[in-house]
Amino acid sequence: MQQDTHGVTPDAGPPPPPEPFAPARGIPVQRRRTSAGAAPERSAETAAASGAGLPPGGGRAAHRRARAARRNRRRRLLKWTGGLGAFVLVAGCGGAYYAYQHLNNNITTVKVQLGDEAERPQPVGDDLNILVIGTDSREGLGRSYGDEGSAGHADTTLLFHVAKDRTNATVLSIPRDLMVPVPDCRTPDGKNIPGESRTMFNNSLGQEGRDPGCTWKTVEKMTGIRVDHFVMVDFEAVKTLSTAVGGVEVCAAKDINDPDSHLKMSKGRHVVQGDEALAFVRTRHAVGQGGDLTRIPLQQQFVSSMIRSIKSSDTLTNPAKLWKLADASTKALTVDSGINSVDKLKDLALDVSKVDTGNITFATVPVLDDPADENRLILKQPDAGQLFSMVAGDRSLTEGAAAPAPASPTSPAAPTASAAPTAPAAPAAPAVDVKEQRVTVRNGSGTPGQAQQTVDRLQAKGYARAATSANAPVTATTTVSHPAGKAAEAAALATALGLPADAVKADPKLGAKDGLVLVLGKDAPAAAAAAATPSAQATEAPKDLQRVQADDTDVCAK
Repeated sequence: MQQDTHGVTPDAGPPPPPEPFAPARGIPVQRRRTSAGAAPERSAETAAASGAGLPPGGGRAAHRRARAARRNRRRRLLKWTGGLGAFVLVAGCGGAYYAYQHLNNNITTVKVQLGDEAERPQPVGDDLNILVIGTDSREGLGRSYGDEGSAGHADTTLLFHVAKDRTNATVLSIPRDLMVPVPDCRTPDGKNIPGESRTMFNNSLGQEGRDPGCTWKTVEKMTGIRVDHFVMVDFEAVKTLSTAVGGVEVCAAKDINDPDSHLKMSKGRHVVQGDEALAFVRTRHAVGQGGDLTRIPLQQQFVSSMIRSIKSSDTLTNPAKLWKLADASTKALTVDSGINSVDKLKDLALDVSKVDTGNITFATVPVLDDPADENRLILKQPDAGQLFSMVAGDRSLTEGAAAPAPASPTSPAAPTASAAPTAPAAPAAPAVDVKEQRVTVRNGSGTPGQAQQTVDRLQAKGYARAATSANAPVTATTTVSHPAGKAAEAAALATALGLPADAVKADPKLGAKDGLVLVLGKDAPAAAAAAATPSAQATEAPKDLQRVQADDTDVCAK
């Protein structure tokens, strides 16, 4: 029989391949056809089943031949489909491997240099603190955003605290114009960058070549909260991530027209992505009082909405959208070497995703106008210290959330009795007005930088008038000296620093108008670690704290 115009294989020669088969799509197997005018062929199976077409007297032999034909056909089909299955499996694994490698190669990492471990806040449990840095880098963006080629500073900074039981999270916004001490830093290539006693917070990144590790150290020194990881994003990341989730819903309480950020938005709700999303988080001159503090609520609104978008079923059940988001996210992020792979980022994201959106609270670090410069800010004490203490103590800002359970004595993170100082502990701090208390800090530890670090810690605890002075002779132990009549103030200072009661002593050389004198000894790093481990943290948030819940969909830019 000759091959017809439908491409049927002739009967002569090797057995024909199986008909086209596409099990994934469920497409029916194409039927064989004969050439025009020919009667349809009957397969051996059909003939055997019907009993027709068998030679006279050869019924059993014909049945055996029919069964053999069916077995041969099934073997050919199983071989073909088995090969297809193997191919699909290999291709699938190869695709997954390609995707994994692709996402891994997207990630940019920095090995941060954090200095002496003894000088860092100590871990207090299984809570998680992630520093999110939004840099204003213009690299590769041309002139459209100003400051062409700028390496970028810490323009937007969020400290994301996730509770150890993963029931709640607190996100602290740190204003870029806040005046802070920036410590000495070292870059991964070994370059030493001198610190500054007072500069804008955003100079902790980019200035003099400072990397994210310097911002990390600045935050730890300012807050007394140990940071576990950092994630850094730039302008381009805001554009790509907002597009990857299909847009982010935001709200404007009035018409906004900001020529500086290029945001032109009518009153009401909008879904923004790309350039418009970037313009929304950058705008400040057309909202509120036109400064950095009025831009922060817009950024909190935007990030809250993006969290809701990412956690929505529309995103989580859409493979194409998930891939787009994963690809955009890994391209957009610069992270520390501790989370430098897709697996580690996935584990981190799963940890954070356990928190219900309604239990994520955004808050702005309490600040005041800087008396020396109305365009700058300083920490508002004791409110800032109170807020930092709550976060360090793993206490939720979400109203109605339960306080954390006390650490178990057997927990690895809890100090054991053998680790406690042998000297008697300082009594509970008496009620004193710490913000007006003058404290002079002298370094007798023999380790440079201890005095300034201690001043930073004291200011974070509300001692606004703490200041450094000349170094003292090297001494073994840290002491707090006080003039007559100020024993209570000295005891409060010792408690704030985690010093034992016998560290306090009267000094007859100090007059009634003198303040307290803190001399740091060689045990200063241990004292600093004790002070960084919360013992009697604040249990309530400061009054008038600016905050917003991540599930609040009624927040609008004003």
